[in-house]
Amino acid sequence: MEAGFLPGCDGPVFYVLHPAARTPARGRVLFVPPFAEELNKARRMVALQARRMAREGYTVLLPDLYGCGDSGGDFGDARWDSWLDDLARCLAHLESQTGAQPPLILWGLRAGALLISDLLAARAPSVAATVLWQPVTNGEQHLTQFLRLRMAAGMMGGEKESTGQLRGRLEAGEAIEVAGYTLAPELANALAMARLAPPPQGPLYWFEVNDDEDVSLSAGSTRTLKAWREQGLDVHASVVPGEPFWNAPDILEVPALLEHTMDCLGRSVSLGRAA
Repeated sequence: MEAGFLPGCDGPVFYVLHPAARTPARGRVLFVPPFAEELNKARRMVALQARRMAREGYTVLLPDLYGCGDSGGDFGDARWDSWLDDLARCLAHLESQTGAQPPLILWGLRAGALLISDLLAARAPSVAATVLWQPVTNGEQHLTQFLRLRMAAGMMGGEKESTGQLRGRLEAGEAIEVAGYTLAPELANALAMARLAPPPQGPLYWFEVNDDEDVSLSAGSTRTLKAWREQGLDVHASVVPGEPFWNAPDILEVPALLEHTMDCLGRSVSLGRAA
């Protein structure tokens, strides 16, 4: 494992690089993190997956986007466009470590899926496969869920605020604090506008986690993926047993998700070589 900082447009971007345990690498993987506290809750699972990928011959880069984790700035300084620029620099660094030959795989968790959509639209890197863990499809809904954390805390303290009131303050240019995170209006507005789009190249591996093994994909996910399949996208969707580790009170592991992800990586690389 290697760690360091990349020069970002707003400040230093911390990253951890897991080099492939074989040469040449089977592939290169860029992880795109989730929003706010979900990143911290998911670090254990992300680290476990990255180490397994590296042992199987993939070079994996895990960044903390600007304003998050060990990168420069505070969360209140974060901006969606800066995050996209950070990811583009991460892609360049990953290529500098492996060359352009190993297949590129984008791996996103929760709102990281929205960032992947915008990154592909803006930068159009050639991607062998996309892996999405519990993807967020609608940024406005995700913002509303985030704001509800403040509402719940306010109710416990006797304060009553609606999401509409909080959105109004953001739209008026006011930064607000939510669950210990200062949310800038620019970031909130960009998140609200973000929508998940199908990647231009496949295959796409879509995973949802549920503690009930008999549960199928959510209705919204089923509609989205049906439409994408009708557009010709190669989609593979699964529900794996486990707890929602990205927002649980404790740090959790979901072994089935690690196993299924590794299986998909192997298939995607094989398909890429066959093509």
